[in-house]
Amino acid sequence: MRKAFLSSSYSFLAIRPAVRRPSVRTPGQTDTKGTKTARAPVRPVSRPVISVSRLRFPVSRLVFYGQGDRKLRDNDSPPPAVTRLFRQGKNNRPNYALISIFYCYFCLILYPIAMNGAIRIIISGGGTGGHIFPAISIANAIRAKLPDTQILFVGAEGRMEMKRVPAAGYPIKGLPICGFDRKNMLRNIGVLFKVMKSRQMARRIIRDFQPMAAVGVGGYASGPTLNVAEGMGIPTLIQEQNSYAGVTNKLLAQKADRICVAYDGMERFFPKEKIIMTGNPVRQSLVDDCPPREEAVRSFGLVPGKRTVLIVGGSLGARTLNECILGNLPLINQQSEVQFIWQTGGYYKAEIDAEFRNREQPDNLFVTDFIADMGTAYAAADMVISRAGAGSISELCLLGKPSILVPSPNVAEDHQTKNALALVQKDAALYVADADARRTLLPMAINTVTDAERLESLSRHIKQLARPNAADDIADEVIALARQYQEQSQR
Repeated sequence: MRKAFLSSSYSFLAIRPAVRRPSVRTPGQTDTKGTKTARAPVRPVSRPVISVSRLRFPVSRLVFYGQGDRKLRDNDSPPPAVTRLFRQGKNNRPNYALISIFYCYFCLILYPIAMNGAIRIIISGGGTGGHIFPAISIANAIRAKLPDTQILFVGAEGRMEMKRVPAAGYPIKGLPICGFDRKNMLRNIGVLFKVMKSRQMARRIIRDFQPMAAVGVGGYASGPTLNVAEGMGIPTLIQEQNSYAGVTNKLLAQKADRICVAYDGMERFFPKEKIIMTGNPVRQSLVDDCPPREEAVRSFGLVPGKRTVLIVGGSLGARTLNECILGNLPLINQQSEVQFIWQTGGYYKAEIDAEFRNREQPDNLFVTDFIADMGTAYAAADMVISRAGAGSISELCLLGKPSILVPSPNVAEDHQTKNALALVQKDAALYVADADARRTLLPMAINTVTDAERLESLSRHIKQLARPNAADDIADEVIALARQYQEQSQR
């Protein structure tokens, strides 16, 4: 039976004591009846093993074996001087006194020295692409500056980040957290228990990982994670994407060390001395892998010589935008110089497919439920119709795309309307309320996309709001916090 000895939360040291096995006769040995045994391979005897694993420095595994004088298997022979140190007696029993000395030396000297060189960062949040993609962009920027940095994501179980983050190459831990139900207050009793459990799990994750800084990008998981980190003395940074701060970030801001924002006037919600204007990180592939416009238009089966309008409502889609297109199919069919790329969203795919089985699809309308390569779609578009999420707006600013924003009414504190109006006030975008979109959106888009002077003005003004180095700027702040914490912990 195996026993654990001197175990720790990181499993630095695992010892397997010797197990009694049936004796094996030496090949050629004469038994009690006087017969000689056949020559057979020698069985390796059981032995105590001290293994040091999960180390965060080049020597990833250090193993000492307490062997007798028997023959060892290939590639299994440590230096004899070392083997004698960790065994005692005739039965190959572990020398627990010496093992304890070695363990203390490792924990107090070797491991701290090895860990001092690497930075460990926790990034928490998610729920939507507007939170996940900035978080991954920040992680990529940190890794680009310090390749040895260890980054751990903390998200909400069952949410989008649990798939997107591992696909980007980062480990993630899930918390059983969810949002409060503002319509049915009785359901929030269960939510409170989930919050308490999430806090306990977050504390355990932080104790095990020992981060030097924690980053919150919004979403359910960022609340308990950053709150626990702040209580444990870990420096924290909040990244607020919207022009109107969410409730979670407003609560966390009181103890946060840095608050990175993308809009002016955020001192309404946060302490002014903590605010840093960085902008929102976006997917760099939108710029780096952008094809020429003509090539992009042809990839959708459309004509390069015509004006192109891109209509996107997010990966799940937007019912208002879809109903607007379906209700204006005759108007779309009448356009000889304007064509459309329409992403319906996966949630509405079956409904749209059924609609076009009974109606004719215009030749100047490309329909798809999901666009995997948004860089190509943006390259093909002369104008974009979109919701007003912070991530979408940041991408439009970076690419300088004229846009009509239709804020979703189904978001907390109507923050998308505030995002859109922040651009409209600077003549950087056009705005249509969700309730008016079915009637006015398509006529406005057609009139604007055929007005070259208006397109140029919108493009120039929205591009002035772009912050292409947002991810690098936030990464610099995170690294500075981690270094500062590292230096203080060494004093």
